[in-house]
Amino acid sequence: MKDIEIKLENKVGTLALLGETLGKNQISLEGGGVFDNGQYAVAHFLVEEAEQAKKVLEEVGIQVVTIHEVIIQKLRQDVPGQLGLFCRRLAEANINILTQYSDHSNQLIVVVDQYEDALRVSKAWMKEWW
Repeated sequence: MKDIEIKLENKVGTLALLGETLGKNQISLEGGGVFDNGQYAVAHFLVEEAEQAKKVLEEVGIQVVTIHEVIIQKLRQDVPGQLGLFCRRLAEANINILTQYSDHSNQLIVVVDQYEDALRVSKAWMKEWW
């Protein structure tokens, strides 16, 4: 799974075009969101076929800014404060979170500035909590 970062025109129908285009090409969105920035919107979506998604979106004029590696982190839903605890671990390792959302399986998705270091933090977290 990868995160695709997309710059969308802030006009009626743009998100519909994105969803229709990916659907026609059998590319499923597994999580993500769209955030208005006034003149445009920034979207982050979790997809399995990131390169194919980029190709088909660009064919219809939708700008894919970049493709990111992601940390997919399972949190304990029965323990309040898990988001803060995990994010603190990343902060203590001097890792900056660039984007955060959830997938359709209620897992935490994070895009970070230091993927390999974050992966080590994630693996240690899993050993401790699971």
